[in-house]
Amino acid sequence: MNNRERALAVLNYEKYDRLPIVHFGFWRETLIKWHEEGHLTKEEAMEWSDGNEIDKVISEKLGFDFNWYTTFSGNCSLYPAFEWKVLEEYPDGTKKILNGDGVIILQKEGVVSIPKEIDHIFKDRASWEEHYLPKLQYTEERINFSALEKIRNDQKNGIERDIPLGIHCGSLYGRIRNWFGIEGLSYLYADDEELYDEVINTVGDLCYKVTKAILSTGVKFDFGHFWEDICFKNGPLVNPSIFYEKVGPHYKRITDLLHEHGINIVSLDCDGCIDALIPTWLDNGVNTMFPIEVGTWGGNIAAWREKYGRELRGVGGMDKRVFAQDYKAIDREIERLKPLVALGGYIPCPDHRIPADAKWENVQYYCEQMRKTF
Repeated sequence: MNNRERALAVLNYEKYDRLPIVHFGFWRETLIKWHEEGHLTKEEAMEWSDGNEIDKVISEKLGFDFNWYTTFSGNCSLYPAFEWKVLEEYPDGTKKILNGDGVIILQKEGVVSIPKEIDHIFKDRASWEEHYLPKLQYTEERINFSALEKIRNDQKNGIERDIPLGIHCGSLYGRIRNWFGIEGLSYLYADDEELYDEVINTVGDLCYKVTKAILSTGVKFDFGHFWEDICFKNGPLVNPSIFYEKVGPHYKRITDLLHEHGINIVSLDCDGCIDALIPTWLDNGVNTMFPIEVGTWGGNIAAWREKYGRELRGVGGMDKRVFAQDYKAIDREIERLKPLVALGGYIPCPDHRIPADAKWENVQYYCEQMRKTF
């Protein structure tokens, strides 16, 4: 079996010869550190991105089979994005910046954290209609059709992929949260539900149209994928019942489209404690949770499987923090994963980007032991 066949077999509860060893990419600071230590070239450290050729090289050096985030994506967001502008610079080096989402942030060079948001262009219907709605219309320029044609020709000529290829279906709420801010979006529902609905429906319709256009080329994909990041350590950043009512139908529309094209595995990337939003996703065709952050709340697939059954799959749930520790910590983590793998329909994967405190030799050891164990 190749790694594509292995991954699909695991997630479909079919027989497989061994578990694929999967990752979710790296923070840039991690790659720079590994370059400085002599493990990577400068090009590898600086030119890496999910699923590109350098990603494959780094995966092989470490012992991974592939990056789950190997997907083809159209542009389901603002097109064009806002132009990045430095609005003001302060004596301590902090910069006041207008970013591509139309958010004004404070950012300081050398500080690796989420920038502080201090203002948003998106405030009300007037700013929506002037600055955002025109940037959310479907055009063919949102899709790299020449890249799709190359994939389609390879498939027609019998060139078989060794790893699974996903179709990225966009974000139905997380991007909106980025534009408006958590507080602003929460108030929008209370102050102007009609506009709240219009924004969600506009984004949902755009994601559907982009996904449909990509699928219409005839390229065969192995799984669908969404991105959200709308939870934190204590739960969701949106009322679950409102999310179910307003956003759920858009997932259903898109996953129905994926099913029409033979795609039955649909994963979704959401950090944090996602438990309260799982019913929305599972009831509307999203069946694979990712990256299942262990965090302070001990997220893992076992409790969800007990509650929702075998329809719920997972990729992730491996506590990446052990990469900063020692071999014994890694061995303990692999032991913890054994009963989860035994449930079926689950592929362990570091539960986010591999961080800068990760030791190169620890990651290699993890891959070696995972291959021996599973």
